[in-house]
Amino acid sequence: MSATNVWTRSRERMRRFPELLAQCGSEAAAYGKCVSATTKSKQELQRDLCAAEFTALKRCFATAVKKGGK
Repeated sequence: MSATNVWTRSRERMRRFPELLAQCGSEAAAYGKCVSATTKSKQELQRDLCAAEFTALKRCFATAVKKGGK
């Protein structure tokens, strides 16, 4: 496998990312609200505080990728 092919595939995935993520707007918003709420008073984000929201976002994104971004 050549380095050129790796970069070409990576660029293609990065180009598709906004389109795929747009399909998961409500999940992304829920995760963002959770992160924002848990770090309001300048606390550090702690592991697993928003695990449920992240899992929902990850699942949605994986489904969007499987559909081909359409």
